[in-house]
Amino acid sequence: MIGHLTGKIISKKPTQLIIDVNGTGYLVNITLTTFDKLANGKENVSVHTYLHVREDTLDLYGFVNASEKEMFELLIGISGVGPKLAQGILSGIQTEELKEALRSGNLSRILAIPGVGKKTGERLIIELREKVDKVSDEFGKMEKDKFRIKDDAVAALTSLGYNSKHAEKNIRNILESKPDLSLEDIIKEALGSMSK
Repeated sequence: MIGHLTGKIISKKPTQLIIDVNGTGYLVNITLTTFDKLANGKENVSVHTYLHVREDTLDLYGFVNASEKEMFELLIGISGVGPKLAQGILSGIQTEELKEALRSGNLSRILAIPGVGKKTGERLIIELREKVDKVSDEFGKMEKDKFRIKDDAVAALTSLGYNSKHAEKNIRNILESKPDLSLEDIIKEALGSMSK
């Protein structure tokens, strides 16, 4: 089992990278979160990996931190969720945000993830609600509060009739440029940009 790799990035795409480890290039499937967090330079990078074995292929999946790998392993343990879907889920939502959505049973947030239908979303909540607390904490209290504020802002906009995916994207953009806004200011700014 290959559980961890450290080496230089030879090639980097949003869903895959090739890491040179002592002259051997490993093709690693990654999430968009990992893609965003990995450095572009020539310095060494480290990724936690999961080797998915099937009768005809061996696929490596890489994660920038242990909590994302742990969540991936929980997801693929659910009937109907394969590694590609789990990779897609973790590309569409941060690990801590997914933990919070599963813990609170927030089906609308889970359905906002591309590729997740109602049956899969419900199955994830039912089967993982009690298990997500075992996943390592990636963030401290401050970051968790930001996720809650984002969720509250999305809920406010969807209750006003806005599309949840559109609201999610707008609020994420606002928080990236102005991370210290209060909930009220986020909602005001989102309403302004969405009504244009």
